[in-house]
Amino acid sequence: MSGFAKTKYHLRSLCCGENFEDKNWELSCPNNDGLALIRAIYDDRQLVIDDSLPGLYKFSSWLPVSKTLIGSGAPVTFKSAGLGTELGLKNLYITFNGYWPEKGALMETGTFKECEAYTVCARINENPQGVMVVASAGNTARAFAKVCSENKIPLLICVPEDNLNALWFEHEIDPCVKLIAAESGGDYFDAIHLSNLACQIKGFYPEGGSKNVARRDGMGATVLSAVTTIGRIPDYYFQAIGSGTGAIAAWEANMRFLEDGRFGSTKMKLMVSQNIPFIPIKEAWDADSRDILPMNDEEARKQIEEISAKVLSNRKPSYSIKGGLYDAMKDVGGDVFTVTNQEAEIASLLFAKTEGNDVEPAAAVAVASLIQAVHQEKVDLDATIMLNITGGGIEKFKKEKKIIYLKPLLVVPLNPDSQLVHEKIRNLF
Repeated sequence: MSGFAKTKYHLRSLCCGENFEDKNWELSCPNNDGLALIRAIYDDRQLVIDDSLPGLYKFSSWLPVSKTLIGSGAPVTFKSAGLGTELGLKNLYITFNGYWPEKGALMETGTFKECEAYTVCARINENPQGVMVVASAGNTARAFAKVCSENKIPLLICVPEDNLNALWFEHEIDPCVKLIAAESGGDYFDAIHLSNLACQIKGFYPEGGSKNVARRDGMGATVLSAVTTIGRIPDYYFQAIGSGTGAIAAWEANMRFLEDGRFGSTKMKLMVSQNIPFIPIKEAWDADSRDILPMNDEEARKQIEEISAKVLSNRKPSYSIKGGLYDAMKDVGGDVFTVTNQEAEIASLLFAKTEGNDVEPAAAVAVASLIQAVHQEKVDLDATIMLNITGGGIEKFKKEKKIIYLKPLLVVPLNPDSQLVHEKIRNLF
C-alpha cells in the first residue's frame, strides 16, 4: 500500500540478550548459544492504532511488517451479553476471529491464523523467488493459502491427508500455492517432518512456526484488540492450544502493554485448554516438568484420531523452549484445562444459542474450559475475562458462499524416501 512506512523494530535473543537487526527472516539468535525464542522490540513503546490502514495492519506499530497486503481482516472484541449472563460473568469480553460481518469480523478463512499469515507474509523477506514452506494441521494451511494466493507469494503447504477437509476456499487458489499431504494415518508431526524435508531443497525456506516473531505478534493482535476495546489489560485469558504459540503471543503482548503504561499493570492469567485424550501440555504442566513427557508415536496418533479439535494435535509444542509456554505460565500463572469432545459440543451449542454464531472445534474447547473454570470457582465472577474465539463463523460462511476444496498434488508415505520426496517436490515448482 502506498504511503506505508515500514515498522521500526529490532530483534532480541532470549538466550543471551543480544540485540540485532531483522535483516532477512531471522528465526533464531545469531550467536546460536541456546534453545530460545527471539522477540521483536518496537521503537513505539506505546501502541499506535492507524485506522487508515486496512484490517490487521491498523496495529502495525506492534507488528514486524515492511508492507501491507490485500484482504486482511482484524480480530473484533465485544462485551458478551448472552454467554456472560448465562455463566454469571459480569465482565466477559469475547475476541472473535472469523466470519461475522454483522460485528465487523471479516476473516474469510474463519480462523485467527489469518492474523499470523498476513503478518508473516508482510515481514521483511529477501527470498521473493524462493518458496515458503508451511506445515499445518489445517487452519494455518487455509490461512496461508488464501494470503499467498491473493498476493502471489510462492508457498508449499504440508498437511496430514486426514485433515484435507480443512482446505476449503471461496475462490480458486493461485498456482503459486502447492499442497502436499502425509498419507492417511499421519498427523501434524508427520506434516512437520514433510516440511523439514522440503526445506532441505535449495530455494525452499521455512515459515518458522513459533520461532517467527511475525507469527507470534500477528496472533498477539487478538490481545491488542481486546485491551484497546476494554481499556485495560484483562485478568484472565482463555484459549485452546496446540503448539501454545497463541498463548505465548498473548503473554508477549501483555508485557508490551505493561511497558506502554496506559492500560494498567495486570498480568493476565493464561487459562489454556486441550482436547481429551491428547493432552501433552496438561501432563507436563501438572508434573511441573519443563519438558513434554515422552510420548509413544502409535499411542499419540491414536489419541489424535479421537479428538474433535484436530488443530490442537501438536506433539512438539512450543512449551520447553526459553521464552515458550512454560516460562509464560510460570511468569503470570494460570491453569491447563482438559475438555472432552462432548463438553466441547455442548459448549459450541451454548455459544451459538447465547451469542448467535458458530465456533470451530478448538474455540469450542476454549468455551468449555471457561464453563469449567466458572463451575470450579477458578475465576472471580466480576473479573475482566478475555475469551479468545480463535475460529468461528465457518458454518455461516459455508452457507452463504459456494465452497471449493484444494486437492494435494502429492501424497507422501509416513516413512518416505528423502531423495525421492526431494525430487517430486522440485518437480512441482
